[in-house]
Amino acid sequence: MTKSRDFINLDKAEYTSCVFEHPSHQSSILAGLQSLRERKLLFDITLTVGTEQFRAHKAVLAACSDYFRAMFTEPMLESRQNEVTLNGLTSKGFKIILDYAYTARLVLDQFNVQDVLSAATHVQIQSVVYACCTFLQNHIEIENCVDIANIAENYCLSHLKDRTYMFMSAHLIEFSNSHEFYRLSLHQLKTLLTCDYPVNCSEGDILQIVLNWFTNAESTERKLHIESASQVLEQIHYGEIPRWKLKAILDSSTQNHYDYELHKLILTKCKCRHNLKNITMHSNEFLLNSRGMELAILKIGGFGVGGMTNEITYCMANKSKWRHLTSIPHVEQCNFGASVFANELYVIGGCFNESLQENIHPFGFKYNPWYNKWSTIAPMKTERCRFSLTLVNGHFYAIGGSVETENGNEVTTACERYDPASDTWESIPALLEYRTQHAAAACENKQDKWLFVSGGIDKDTVLSSFCCYDTVFDYWWPRRPMLRPRADHVMIIVGYKIYVCGGWTEDPETRLRMLVDTIDVYDVLQNTWRVITQVPTPRYHAGIVGLNEKIYFIGGFHNDATFDRDTAAIECYDIATNLWSTEEKYPQVIWEHCCATLYVPKYRDDMEVIHL
Repeated sequence: MTKSRDFINLDKAEYTSCVFEHPSHQSSILAGLQSLRERKLLFDITLTVGTEQFRAHKAVLAACSDYFRAMFTEPMLESRQNEVTLNGLTSKGFKIILDYAYTARLVLDQFNVQDVLSAATHVQIQSVVYACCTFLQNHIEIENCVDIANIAENYCLSHLKDRTYMFMSAHLIEFSNSHEFYRLSLHQLKTLLTCDYPVNCSEGDILQIVLNWFTNAESTERKLHIESASQVLEQIHYGEIPRWKLKAILDSSTQNHYDYELHKLILTKCKCRHNLKNITMHSNEFLLNSRGMELAILKIGGFGVGGMTNEITYCMANKSKWRHLTSIPHVEQCNFGASVFANELYVIGGCFNESLQENIHPFGFKYNPWYNKWSTIAPMKTERCRFSLTLVNGHFYAIGGSVETENGNEVTTACERYDPASDTWESIPALLEYRTQHAAAACENKQDKWLFVSGGIDKDTVLSSFCCYDTVFDYWWPRRPMLRPRADHVMIIVGYKIYVCGGWTEDPETRLRMLVDTIDVYDVLQNTWRVITQVPTPRYHAGIVGLNEKIYFIGGFHNDATFDRDTAAIECYDIATNLWSTEEKYPQVIWEHCCATLYVPKYRDDMEVIHL
């Protein structure tokens, strides 16, 4: 009989090892500890809270609490005692904490959450503190927001505090009409005005709300409040209050001595003690309030390495980080119209691929950045893509483009107008000629509401023609042609000058596409054209947008033949200085996208930075 080889004496070269992990071991340990607790075995510490005593195991407490770990392992008196008294917390809260230590289960409600939070903070169990904060955050209402703010401030819970003041700001009208609003301390009122979160009312409403808080204070506190009013009234954005609104508020604030003192303070803050004409309106006329909002550049849709995308990203005007904003709620599409009205982004029409066939659609959507929500609008009368969508006098004008016919896609002269107030479309006089892949811009003053349209393609011909539609008298008339034909370009209006940027034209000899490397400007009043600058790196299908008298060229590719692209490049032309600058690159390659400007909240839950 052969003797088996001794497994223990195997050569080291043949030695192998395995790691076994039992997924339920941790829960088994916890269940075992709870069993010991229920059977009252191996207890080594008794904790007195109020009038109640709780027996426990030091190892369990030290394992989940920094407070108890220090108490039982550091050279403290308690480390040598079998009984310890805990002051500063309730037995109700500590019992729930102790149950959690042995079961990992926490039951919170509106009646126990403050006791549990107090106990968890005292014994330093951060997971329970986080759970209490989450519970309170999910249950913020008008009736309890001041109480939650007090809790957050008492326990230095900055995230909960921010969420509470964000809620107050978002519901400021309803909040200010409740009794809870007048429970705010002077410090809390100032915090509410300085936290810079979006509000649901105008700045004039905020001034009136603040004055109501002062005048509704208890008589014993009112004088003290009035003496401190200057610091609070400094937080009002007087430049956003129309003169008539401010005058009406001041006229109603002189009923008694204390209101008169507020009246004088407001006039001082406005720097126009006797002359309301100095007060001007600086805010966006369609923006309810600029608090918590910041003007951003949007990149809308387009193409990237992964193909067509509906993603919309944004970059604050004074920053260089691009973040995800939202996505168009439609199958991936391109060649749509995009424009902004009343600080809502409208995306209308366009085309999408289905079974390798281009499908054109008439549907439209609008995005509200304040609520971070999309909604649908009425579809256009004519489904179209590669058209222009321009806001003039509170209406959107969809001009020309490509439409589907029985013979395939064809260029159209048809135009229509959308009224956001009634959510309806109506036809307007047709273009003077067929046109697609053109550009449009609005020029408005008190009397005139003009829509200018330039260039584009009619069949195989790149156009240089330039025309204007008078939206008041409802007719088109031709203007002086552009200096050279262009397609896929953009027009930016600044005052009475229209800047024509980007695009391409056709080489008269080879009939191949060639980039247009100049920015040409049209003087609306003089009906004249001139070249003002050359684009350092002209590109096909760049996104072009104007902001604060600067023109940004974002993405696009250099060479049509080889698809040579530096599609993340961003260049900026400063109209005032006539100088070019290179900005930080977009984090991904992009082309055939739209760009626009929109006020977006400065603080969002999903402020994800776009990376390479």
